[in-house]
Amino acid sequence: MQIKKIRKNKKRTDGISETSLNRPIGSLDKSITDNSKKVKKSWLIIIGSFLIILSFSILFLKYFNLYKNDEKEKKSLESFYIKEEVINKDIKEEKVEQTKSSNYDYIAVLRIPKINLKKGLVSKNSKYNNIEYNVTIHELSSRPDEINGNVILMAHSGTAYISYFNNLKYLNINDHIYLDYNNKTYNYKITNIYDVEKTGSLNIKRNNNKSTITLITCRDNSNKQIVIIGEIEFVN
Repeated sequence: MQIKKIRKNKKRTDGISETSLNRPIGSLDKSITDNSKKVKKSWLIIIGSFLIILSFSILFLKYFNLYKNDEKEKKSLESFYIKEEVINKDIKEEKVEQTKSSNYDYIAVLRIPKINLKKGLVSKNSKYNNIEYNVTIHELSSRPDEINGNVILMAHSGTAYISYFNNLKYLNINDHIYLDYNNKTYNYKITNIYDVEKTGSLNIKRNNNKSTITLITCRDNSNKQIVIIGEIEFVN
């Protein structure tokens, strides 16, 4: 027994004790495995945290952009109605210029109370008269004050913030559409609603002896477009 104790604690010439050399292989493997698990767990925590932060950042940017566009729209609408009021009071042209907003310079406002839509329209030659920015005035559209003319407006449907016509599907015959233009309100009553295939062109079915408005957007989950026709009832 005395000899075994001496051999167990004997130092090798290289400075390593026999006790350390005799450490079981299994315990070393377990230690390495435990370390690997800890490293893997740390990486999973880091990646998970990064994905959570990224998701919140995307949501924040989305809602920030929505807020920013809503604020821009409100200011542009306010600017439009201020200009209308200024014209009513016959204030000099230079003062009218001072009321112009640095946002969209609207020439008209489309209102459909049933679907809570209130959206300004820019002139045909504006770079913002584009379906990726606003409700768009078609190049063949008439002005609201043209006799027997047809105002043609288009916009996206869907879930994006530019999907201004997403709720047109909830409109029915006899619902009303309003267009504020040149210090007057044009009141249209819906007389026809129909779908057409999305081919890049369409026929507008309207009464050519009346002033009308035509609204066009895509039908959800289909290759069709909704076409809504309204006829003028009165102007005030």
